[in-house]
Amino acid sequence: MANPGEGAVCNGTLHSHRKPSKGRSHTGNGVVKEAQQNGKSHFPGLTVSTSFEEPPLHVLVTTYMGYGIVTLFGYLRDFLRKRGIEKCNAAVEREEQKDFVPLYQDFENFYTRNLYIRIRDNWSRIICSTPGPLIEVMERVSDDYNWTFRFTGKVIKDVINMGSYNFLGLAARYDESMGTVKDVLEKYGSGVASTRHEMGTLDKHRELEELMAKFLNVEAAMVFGMGFATNSTNIPALVGKGCLILSDELNHTSIILGARLSGATIRPFKHNNMKNLEELLRDAIISGQPRTGRAWKKILILVEGIYSMEGSIVNLPQIVALKKRYKAYLYVDEAHSIGVVGPTGRGVREHFGLDPDDIDVYMGTFTKSFGASGGYIGGKKELVDYLRANSHSAAYATSMSPPITQQVIRSLKFLMGLDGTTQGLQRIQQVAKNIKYFRDRLKEKGFIIYGDDASPIVPVLLYHPCKVAAFGRHMLKRKIGVVVVGFPATSLSEGRARFCISAFHTQEMLDTVLKNVDEMGDLLNLKFSRLRKSEHPVFNNEKGFELDE
Repeated sequence: MANPGEGAVCNGTLHSHRKPSKGRSHTGNGVVKEAQQNGKSHFPGLTVSTSFEEPPLHVLVTTYMGYGIVTLFGYLRDFLRKRGIEKCNAAVEREEQKDFVPLYQDFENFYTRNLYIRIRDNWSRIICSTPGPLIEVMERVSDDYNWTFRFTGKVIKDVINMGSYNFLGLAARYDESMGTVKDVLEKYGSGVASTRHEMGTLDKHRELEELMAKFLNVEAAMVFGMGFATNSTNIPALVGKGCLILSDELNHTSIILGARLSGATIRPFKHNNMKNLEELLRDAIISGQPRTGRAWKKILILVEGIYSMEGSIVNLPQIVALKKRYKAYLYVDEAHSIGVVGPTGRGVREHFGLDPDDIDVYMGTFTKSFGASGGYIGGKKELVDYLRANSHSAAYATSMSPPITQQVIRSLKFLMGLDGTTQGLQRIQQVAKNIKYFRDRLKEKGFIIYGDDASPIVPVLLYHPCKVAAFGRHMLKRKIGVVVVGFPATSLSEGRARFCISAFHTQEMLDTVLKNVDEMGDLLNLKFSRLRKSEHPVFNNEKGFELDE
């Protein structure tokens, strides 16, 4: 890995360009949907079609008014609680500890106490089945306005599962194909009870790492027992004081935590905004470190393959172009894209037809497409060998469970066709068909949806906090399980429902969901789409960039 602080020697020249939009064509991720020069695309397989359509003005105004009204009532109820008129169920300081440093920050818990608590029945529901296309949900009720819950003893059966990341349907009930997992459980047991540095490296771990490296088309790979920790414990091993991290503003919490733990300087850039990213890169090269002006030891760009709340795919070709021009390093988290994006499920690099060496650090998890748990880091052998010695996870975390390791091996062989069938490829193709069908029907019905056309995550914008709650509750009554998301997981005005598409969803299931979503859209007045060009701050008047041939 070269020192990015030594200057900006170009491996390719970037050109900015603008193209006027016509009809319904949109600009997404800062590049026109088909970036061409002399009739030829610079990037084979490049399809950037992310859209962030704006709602009508009155929707935003009423959304903020709704939060304002609930906030005012929250202050009123806090006043009543303080006076003893209303019972306070929230955690408070004991009177005898009033002179101690506060354990609970009363004002910081205002949102949880007065807004979230009113709609928390939409989250943390108890599932008592495998995360297949149909699930079973334990029924629960609250007698104190969602402060506590009690179970009724009933189970809601045959709920269509639109919330799990089980994209390829590999998290399923036991069948004959899982015989190897059972065999490994019998031979190795359920756990390792040691770290990779001590007595926790099994031959199964080595087998998985070799197979993963082959799948990614990289020199080497290393696996970890927890997906979140793959980011949070390995980023600090790659960068430290004197290094610069350029992080997409919508990156996952695990990336943010790893960046903060590293001690490196962090500068976020607007989501998928290449103009903003290049400005930061140029300033980093010209100005160097604060106060001293010395060159940065490393510049690391942190992005995700698919962003889980937006459903948008990273603008990888342009980021690679910028990375090469400014001699930075690129770290791509493919937790939501590996196994489901690309013709053979190898992620965003394959989706855009780029060279494996264009990405310095491949990261991903086995918790979505692979129906297991844990994560991996892939790349050059020198990189992986360095992490084997310096990763906090390798030194302190328990190794991946043997049955889980075998489940990932089984899933990889399934996707690569090493099981002697083409069923893995068929699943990837099926989920792509389901994604297109579901997204197209939602657009036709007039909903504002976010994300890329190839993304299995489909956010439907609801905006109003009361509609977020009502949508989740009514959909469950109709036996459809969907995840609803609001502030602080999203911006204040962009509450949404997030649908996850699986290869195991039949068209009949999708039609049932679409019918009910359509009815809820009419009931709650959610069909805001006017097919207008978005003024979302991420993509506002952004210039695109291309590599010279």
